[in-house]
Amino acid sequence: MSSLFALQSSRADEPPQHVATALGTSQAPVQPVRRGYSLRRCVELAEINYPKIAEARAQKDYYAAQLSEARTAPFSQWTFTTGVGPAPSVRGNGVYSPNTEVSLSSNLGLAWRATLDGFVPLWTFGKITNLVDAAKAQVKLGEHQIQKERNQVRMDVRKAYFGLQLARTSAQLLTTASNALDSAIEKLQKQIDEGEGDELDLLKLRTFRAELEGRRSETMRYEAIALAGLRFLTGVPAGFDIDASDLKVAKHRLGPVNTYLTAARLHRPDVNMARAGIEARKAQLELARAKLYPDIGVGLSGSWARAPEVADQLNPYVRDDANYFRYGFAAAMRWNLDFLPASARIAQAQAQLEQTRAIERFALGGVGVEVETAYAEVQDAARREKAYGQAEGYAKRWMIQVQQGIDIGTQDEKDLVDPARQYALQRFSHLNAIMDLNVALSKLALVTGWDAIAPDGT
Repeated sequence: MSSLFALQSSRADEPPQHVATALGTSQAPVQPVRRGYSLRRCVELAEINYPKIAEARAQKDYYAAQLSEARTAPFSQWTFTTGVGPAPSVRGNGVYSPNTEVSLSSNLGLAWRATLDGFVPLWTFGKITNLVDAAKAQVKLGEHQIQKERNQVRMDVRKAYFGLQLARTSAQLLTTASNALDSAIEKLQKQIDEGEGDELDLLKLRTFRAELEGRRSETMRYEAIALAGLRFLTGVPAGFDIDASDLKVAKHRLGPVNTYLTAARLHRPDVNMARAGIEARKAQLELARAKLYPDIGVGLSGSWARAPEVADQLNPYVRDDANYFRYGFAAAMRWNLDFLPASARIAQAQAQLEQTRAIERFALGGVGVEVETAYAEVQDAARREKAYGQAEGYAKRWMIQVQQGIDIGTQDEKDLVDPARQYALQRFSHLNAIMDLNVALSKLALVTGWDAIAPDGT
């Protein structure tokens, strides 16, 4: 068991101060060798490569394109029509023509026509401004959706990263303990063969050794799952690995719960999405009301037609539909008189606004519950981390004292089994508590939208 003691006393995460005092040493922590991606880099890669964030960005671009359409569509109400067709030869004027009134004859030519009509709105009673406001609010919603997906993937990356660190740190602990047990089992077996050892002590050692093997299998499974999740989240499927640093306690210290509730109301994407939805619904309601009124503007029209086989009538009092050039503009008004359907649309918009307001109230209430729940989880994890840290320290002191008794001959090797077992179990529980604390803080960062409080792995 002395090899287990030697490794644990030189870990990057030093034992508690009272344990170091009992050892009479002040050894500096060994700096871990970096061999892969840090937590910060994993988060950055996930924000670049994760498909759900790309989907949210594309949706936001779609909303931005709709805003551009809302700004330009009212001033793009232009229609251009053109065509080419056959026309019979027609000669004469408004008094006499040698031709009969026929549409087709043996002598045909080509005729063509082009027409441009448009309407430029000058006063729409709020239709344009409300349409643009609704589109702007939709763009805001898209931006908050991106932030929501970004926060979620940060949480997923941190959870997988801490899980992988826990699995590997636990595997190191189990490997060292297993090697020490193998050495003790071999020594005790030799004593039994010589007729001096106790077979019950050997069975106790073998039982503990088998238990460690079962836990090793669990760590291998958790490591494979966490590594696969990180590869997917970061978008780096080949050659991916993380730093060799050990699992560390997060640096953030809890403040009053009201601080986190306020942060959630200000920064939580869900709440901001609900606010943007209310802005959009208000604008849509005003737009529906504005449609009860006409559009006032300028109407413009231009038309040109040419048929060479038809005589051009120069008399202004003779209507000529074959050869002409006409243009003009005038003050115009367009009014859709569907008042009953318009009233129904106003009622629909009002109902949608009330629905979105209810969603905002639900979001605010739900956020409060989530924040207080996450806050309680952090408190619980912090208390367990402290308690298991103390238990680990006590178990280590117990193991050291037994080892010293073995060295001076006052105790036997078998007396090291119980303290070594307790140390390994308490160390494992402490590592789990550290991970739970880091994950709980990551969850608190998620539900508040305050990412600065999340652990960064350093």
